[in-house]
Amino acid sequence: MSDSSLASAGLRTTLPRRLILNILENSPERHLGAEDIYRALHEAGEEVGIATVYRVLTQFEQSGIVLRHRFDGDKAFYELNDEDHHDHMVCIECGRVYEFIDEAIEQRQREVADAAGFVLQDHSLHLYGVCEGMKTTGKCSMPKEGAAEIYQVE
Repeated sequence: MSDSSLASAGLRTTLPRRLILNILENSPERHLGAEDIYRALHEAGEEVGIATVYRVLTQFEQSGIVLRHRFDGDKAFYELNDEDHHDHMVCIECGRVYEFIDEAIEQRQREVADAAGFVLQDHSLHLYGVCEGMKTTGKCSMPKEGAAEIYQVE
């Protein structure tokens, strides 16, 4: 995204918006909390307050730039809205978020909505469990988010 992307989303280009967008675009983790972004800004020597981070993320969510998820309780995680639908598996031990696409699940959800006479607009699916590594060795076995693409289930 660029300054023109902010403008096309109806947002003025400001320094905090550009800095936060840059962190979201360049982080090896796809799912970041506001505190993660705030910490990254301060590590980069930028003086942006936590209230500004929350305000900008809310603006980004309202304009469709980011998607907000609540994987574990009250903490919100944000990811850039690349408009490619995917679902999530969350390890409740290590907190890693694993993205996947499964067309059979997508088809079944459409069938359920159609059978109920429901016009499906959007949906999200979050599966919670324990990754194999945490279960067997106590160390996360899931790939780093930035290291892998969304997994396609055949």
